[in-house]
Amino acid sequence: MRIGYVVSRFPHVSETFIVREIDAVAASGDVEIEILSLFPPVSETVHPIARRWLGKLHRPGPAAAGLALGWWLLRRPLRLLSSCAAIVAAYARRPRLLVRALATVPLAAAHARRLHTHRVDFLHAHYATYPALCAWLCWRLEGTPYSFTAHAHDIFVDQSLLARKVADANFVVAISDFNRRFLADFGAGAGTPVEVVHCGIDPALYPFRPNPPLAEGPVRAACVASLQEYKGHAVLLRALAAGDGALSRLCVDLVGDGPLRGELEELASTLGIAERVAFHGSLTEDRVREVLENANLFILPSIVARDGQMEGVPVSIMEALACGLLVISSRLSGIPELVHDGESGLLTEPADPADLGRCLGLALAGTGIDPRVGRRQVEDEYDIHGTAKRMVELFRHAITPTG
Repeated sequence: MRIGYVVSRFPHVSETFIVREIDAVAASGDVEIEILSLFPPVSETVHPIARRWLGKLHRPGPAAAGLALGWWLLRRPLRLLSSCAAIVAAYARRPRLLVRALATVPLAAAHARRLHTHRVDFLHAHYATYPALCAWLCWRLEGTPYSFTAHAHDIFVDQSLLARKVADANFVVAISDFNRRFLADFGAGAGTPVEVVHCGIDPALYPFRPNPPLAEGPVRAACVASLQEYKGHAVLLRALAAGDGALSRLCVDLVGDGPLRGELEELASTLGIAERVAFHGSLTEDRVREVLENANLFILPSIVARDGQMEGVPVSIMEALACGLLVISSRLSGIPELVHDGESGLLTEPADPADLGRCLGLALAGTGIDPRVGRRQVEDEYDIHGTAKRMVELFRHAITPTG
């Protein structure tokens, strides 16, 4: 099978879960994969696992995109123009997003033109926004069937054209039951099948080394997340500052970068906890594992951002549980499907520094939670090899539905 994976950017430092899936699907032995990217990468950090796929990457430049748009105007003008009309109608109330959607059209046209001469059996897009839009346009122009995986911001923040993308897809993948229920309002599960396929990790790469906080002395907590509002870093900083004396021995390693870095550094300084918070920026997978191995706790206090953005199922939590860390996160979206409160971790109310402080206090005092529970859950439900096997089954059925 020849499968084309459609992504916004490749490589992308915060989307290791996509390249892990690609890697594992390719390892099944009878799958050839190409990567169709829309936009250039925004970070110089390239994980080794992604570097191996650069030879299979196709990202059209402006000239190729413009020529392809003209080529399709001559070949299938009605299909192209009616598709553009549908996009304009769907995004009319969101001008900024409309501009980005229209910018995707010539890039998708270039990918569709390449598909015309370089056969691909099936397209799978990661994210329901512009990658799924590209796959939909390729289907409209060239006829290549497609599916897409819905994660988080791509369905929670904006739903422009979502129902149409769902209706025309061969199937849709939801990364959680929470997402599956959300997508049901847009036709998934009625005319278009929706499959829950978790993102995953390779547990073998994360040695199980529980390192719980000691009763006395310093405690290190890790938080691996891009520095964006919905990750809840500000809640964590406020909880540290407002906590009682017991929390004063807790220091935090923040791994990740993003638009809020300067604001968060200033907040830590204003709250008087700058010496207890280390900003490491973006790190490779190996360096992230080192941070997790040296940590006593893992904290991800996710919230619903003002624009509606929120988590799907954070891969960083899977990594932490695999390592045997006690995880503290939020009762939000698909997180409770991964972190069972009181069994594999602790869940706090979103955007509530006091409740997060309460959970941190419990963690420092000792919870009695067995870290083997979280490890087993990752191995049973979030192993990338199982995820890849299921994706290959879905692709094979889509290409040969009677096979």
